[in-house]
Amino acid sequence: MDITSVIGKIPYRMALAGGWIDQPFVSRLNPAPPGSMVVVALEPVARFMDRCGMATGTRKVAMEIWNGVLPNRDPAVLTRELYAAENKDKLEPSGSQDMIGLIYPGVSRLDYDAEIEGGYFPAHIESNRDPLIARWLEDVFYLLPVNQRPEGYGPLGIKNLDREWIRRLGQTGKDCYDAILARDIRALGASMNECMECWEAILPHTVRHPAISIDLKALLSYYQCRCAGAMYSGCGGGYLFVVSQEPVSGAFRIKVRIS
Repeated sequence: MDITSVIGKIPYRMALAGGWIDQPFVSRLNPAPPGSMVVVALEPVARFMDRCGMATGTRKVAMEIWNGVLPNRDPAVLTRELYAAENKDKLEPSGSQDMIGLIYPGVSRLDYDAEIEGGYFPAHIESNRDPLIARWLEDVFYLLPVNQRPEGYGPLGIKNLDREWIRRLGQTGKDCYDAILARDIRALGASMNECMECWEAILPHTVRHPAISIDLKALLSYYQCRCAGAMYSGCGGGYLFVVSQEPVSGAFRIKVRIS
């Protein structure tokens, strides 16, 4: 039995450096637009936990509207179709990076500028589907399950929307994408580490919150000090993405979708 007969054939996605720049309340304060973030399409070879920053909520909507299979149509059109379905009647819409990450194959850099469509959709998408790049990512990425976001948790309780930190956040996505294309693990890890610094500065509750009993910062620092770099899959924890040339105990691997 293929695992997709249980979990469905819709892909997952991994969001890397630059996350939150897809939100207009962040991007409109960027002094050097566009700011970028990186998403990686993943094959559904295992079930990811809900409330862990892996776009499982968006994936559930996609499963419903497309009967469990990603349609073979223009990804830009599919992105808007899924965005509209998920955000119907929502006062606070989810970011479009979730949809793009599920739909676009390979590694994609999403460039957000609040002057373009209000910042709700990227001004530009740069994608790479090179099998060598995909295999390299599979070789250096390790995923550690940490926790699910608890009930009552929210990342926006404190907002320190400093323009310089937002500029740095948008730059981490550019640096991350360049590092992946160059297959430079040190530069990739540095971009992820810098992104986590930006998150903590701009939205402190992404890493520290009264509802979270785990010391996310200490766990993150442990792996950042011993490996090329690390970052969380989303606000409040989720999975810890570790990039390393050596195996990481207790972690599992990914399968990048390039077609």
